[in-house]
Amino acid sequence: MPNTTPYRVVQWTTGNVGKSSVEAIAKNPTYELIGCYAWSKDKVGVDVGELVGIEPLGVKATNDVDALLALKPDCVIYNPMWIDVDELVRILSAGVNVVTSASFITGGNLGDGRDRIEEAAMLGGSTMFGSGVSPGFADLLAIVAATACDRVDKVIIAETADTTLYDSPDTERPAGFGTAIDDPDLGPMAAHGTAVFEEAVRLVADSLGVELDEVVCESEYAQTTEDLEMASWTIKAGHVAGVFASWQGRVGGRTVVDLNVRWRKGQTLDPDWKLDGDGWKITIEGRPTVNMQISFLPPQDMIENAKTLEDFFVLGHIMTAMPPIHSIPAVVAAAPGIATYNDLPLPQARGVVPTLG
Repeated sequence: MPNTTPYRVVQWTTGNVGKSSVEAIAKNPTYELIGCYAWSKDKVGVDVGELVGIEPLGVKATNDVDALLALKPDCVIYNPMWIDVDELVRILSAGVNVVTSASFITGGNLGDGRDRIEEAAMLGGSTMFGSGVSPGFADLLAIVAATACDRVDKVIIAETADTTLYDSPDTERPAGFGTAIDDPDLGPMAAHGTAVFEEAVRLVADSLGVELDEVVCESEYAQTTEDLEMASWTIKAGHVAGVFASWQGRVGGRTVVDLNVRWRKGQTLDPDWKLDGDGWKITIEGRPTVNMQISFLPPQDMIENAKTLEDFFVLGHIMTAMPPIHSIPAVVAAAPGIATYNDLPLPQARGVVPTLG
């Protein structure tokens, strides 16, 4: 029998993804928001609904971690931009499950931090799970698609996006955006800024029962030939405005898993990479070869009510927030430790069909 008691959750931060998370929780009977952690002092004491631009929810944001943990939530929805290992250890060791969108799939890139997270989860009898849209949701689609095959030669997930209007220098600069094209330190930047995709490569390989010999990242860069002004920063001419990173899992010198991204900004790129729309092309080469083209569009009511182009940006935030949220029931029921999609049953989108009346 499905659980009929709402899962009691605490929202951790209310940035762009966190706002979409709160809004989704507020209208979903599967969950009950009982608390919210605010990183900014000016948000403390403010109703969470007010913080995210919806009706008051009767829950005020706080920066008192002990008070939130004392609520004994079923799960924390952890949506900061980056992982804070100390913070996660504190939550998990208190016996509280965590789902996160903060660049975490297996935790392999955290080094000793992963060990600390796993130890805290085992100590508290809690579970840690990470996803998002890519990596995360896109990898789950590939894992499912491969189940149609009796032989898999290679799994390819190719992401393409024109990110001209995506204004997030804190996440884009580490991947090389804005760096001089002749900077001697540019070479490894794409690998550094997209390192979580290595975790996703290992996730997909693990789903196939394959032990990889190595995971490598091959990268390319393109420069803008004119200054490219964006909302909060400018990429100067001769600096990187296009990044390609291909994370490849290999066995015996042969690539079995290839997860790649090609992101570009502006209309003055050299070389002028041509993109076939925004989204993901998933290919399972094998018997049979399975092809999937994944794109996303706004619903009609959103089109009718939008006032500016920026109103559509929330779609990306929703797609990042929802995979972790829809995994909460499985995470709560999971064994203690770090869990991935390979450890959990297929997630289900409960509570999202609007009721009539």
